[in-house]
Amino acid sequence: MNSGSLRWRLLLAAAIAILIAMTVSWALMGLLFSRHAQRGVVTELTREALELVAGLHLNAVGVPQLEGQASDPRFDRPSSGRYWQASTSLGAARSLSLWDETLPVPGALDARQWRTRESNGPFGQRLIIVERVVRLDPEGTPVTVQVAQNLSDLEAAARAFRRELGLFLGILWVALVAAAWLQVTLGLAPLASVSTALYSLQKNPAARLTAPHPNEVSPLVSAINTLADAREKDLVRAKRRGADLAHSLKTPLSALRAISHRARESGETTTADDLDRVIDTAGAALEAELARSRAAAIRDNRASTQCSPFDVVERIVGVLEKTDFGGDLVYSVDIAPQLKLPLTEEDLMEALGALVENASRFARRQVAVSAMRAEGHFRMLVEDDGPGLEISTEAAFMRGGRLDELGRGNHGLGLSIAKEIVEAAGGTLDLQRSVPGGLQVALSWPATK
Repeated sequence: MNSGSLRWRLLLAAAIAILIAMTVSWALMGLLFSRHAQRGVVTELTREALELVAGLHLNAVGVPQLEGQASDPRFDRPSSGRYWQASTSLGAARSLSLWDETLPVPGALDARQWRTRESNGPFGQRLIIVERVVRLDPEGTPVTVQVAQNLSDLEAAARAFRRELGLFLGILWVALVAAAWLQVTLGLAPLASVSTALYSLQKNPAARLTAPHPNEVSPLVSAINTLADAREKDLVRAKRRGADLAHSLKTPLSALRAISHRARESGETTTADDLDRVIDTAGAALEAELARSRAAAIRDNRASTQCSPFDVVERIVGVLEKTDFGGDLVYSVDIAPQLKLPLTEEDLMEALGALVENASRFARRQVAVSAMRAEGHFRMLVEDDGPGLEISTEAAFMRGGRLDELGRGNHGLGLSIAKEIVEAAGGTLDLQRSVPGGLQVALSWPATK
């Protein structure tokens, strides 16, 4: 069981509370049944005692005698658990069920009402006794009349009642816990809808929690929407400022490049080279920042974007075939026209454009572009037969560097930009050696449908 689950906490609390209530109810109802059964026995014993008094008389020596027989046949069976006794100072009359035993006679009794008590009796039994002193005639000898019942019969009945009651309450407990589970499930259903809406908000920051919610959940929904509004505004403001800053720096960089060109024409080659390196580094940083801004926009909208890589690659190849470095190359495109990737056409154009252009610059005779769907993923390959990557993959993706300055055969800033765009769309970009010996760039996205 998950200790952090609100559902399980509520269910556990409900199950324990119901169990405690059922246990207390079982004990109290068992006690009430015992008392009720005992009152019933006392009432029955009192009735039989009155019948006994009606049939009693004193013989010539003053010993009580019963005319006829008692109505309950248990009085005639030895050790049956039901007994009567009528006694005076001169002798006593007893039921056959007592056999040779006697009931314990108290020292003094009230002659005005029947008294009930518990006492140890014959045959090792615990008895409940109803007794009273009566006079059969106004001037007659006082007679102590006693009628008794074995308490073990009541206790057996009470045990059977508690056992059956416990079984019933156990079944009722299971039913109430099931009802509590249903209640908790229905009660927490609005929170589940909030969780689903939050997942949509995670995929699309412009989304909001708009479905109707109960009054208890509405403040939470309102707070989440307010926080999402503030977050979206901050993101938009930050991306706008970053993009504005990057674009505003392009003009000074262009001016610096012009100064470098004039310095080179004036013969100051060393100064011009230093300026070009600084300008290239700053330009690479700006391009990387712009790529990150585009990547952030892709993350915000990737849930609802798709494009055809076949169309994009055909347009890229069509342009590159007209360039000086791509005119003599053979381009191989193996992409199904109906295949769709989770990017906008503009973003895929930028990522693939950089990769295919790099491959064309370093290829000797051939550039191959392929795409397929397999094993729950979209996979796309850009391969060339050039010298390959002469540095490590980690160095190739090092942030902020111009990779084409690290040695012959490197593929420049386009790799870093393409990686930013692909990862923003939920994919991955890996570098490997192609079959012809050049560089293979593998792009992969999870298939959502």
